[in-house]
Amino acid sequence: MPELPEVETVKRGLAPSLEGAVLSNVRLNRPNLRYPFPDRFAERVNGATVTRLERRAKYLLAYMDTEDIWVTHLGMTGRFQVTPLGGNAAKALDGNYYHSVDTNTKHLHMSVVATKGNQTHLIDYYDPRRFGFMLLLTPDELSASKWFQGLGVEPLDAALNADFLTAQFAGRAANLKTLLMAQGLIAGLGNIYVCEALYRARLSPDMAGSDLAHDGAERLSAAIKSVITEAIAAGGSSISDFAATSGELGYFQHRFKVYDRKGQPCLTQGCAGVIERKVHTGRSTFFCSICQK
Repeated sequence: MPELPEVETVKRGLAPSLEGAVLSNVRLNRPNLRYPFPDRFAERVNGATVTRLERRAKYLLAYMDTEDIWVTHLGMTGRFQVTPLGGNAAKALDGNYYHSVDTNTKHLHMSVVATKGNQTHLIDYYDPRRFGFMLLLTPDELSASKWFQGLGVEPLDAALNADFLTAQFAGRAANLKTLLMAQGLIAGLGNIYVCEALYRARLSPDMAGSDLAHDGAERLSAAIKSVITEAIAAGGSSISDFAATSGELGYFQHRFKVYDRKGQPCLTQGCAGVIERKVHTGRSTFFCSICQK
């Protein structure tokens, strides 16, 4: 499933063509994704202007002048493809990516045209497994929605620091891996980047939250921010079906130190450890038992 850096990459890819654009020619090729499209989706989106585009946790939020907020969750394989229309259209996203992926029209479920000044883009939504979904919510509905109620701090917010982690983990017997995956504490962190952050912080995924000392919390908060920042700069991780809006894949997976490296040598200089794998709450955890204590 795309994690925060992947969703942030998509947001940044969509922003040049979507923010400030008037939407038209909305086409739905099926009535549902994971859930049915909202009632009158095409009618409510047609003619609206996107005033701003945001990301909250793993959700994309397009605020429109109609006061509707177009919310998208990419699920496991959802992605937007942006295609310039006309000679004056600008590319939606430039960057260095690993390689491009082909589109398949049988997985094309929604399209919309975005026009801003003399620039027009076709924005297509593909989702082979259809685990993604779209919502139309008013601001009041958004704040009360089950999808957004109780979400924790953003990983890159200043509020995520050593004091926050030690306060949140105090008295908790659950292990660090499980706590960091809890969206009510930190919103948007997923399996890949939790594994990588714990490795960078030299902390065992099995450590009880209550055992996290302040210096360890300082290393952990710094590691979370650094791995998320680097992953966003790299365009995310394309270990499955994720692609940016240009149709190209991110390449942060080539910087993994532990994730999906079971049985391979630890990359810490001087460490003789081998990367191990275990399962926490149904998710694979990769770590070095020598480096991470």
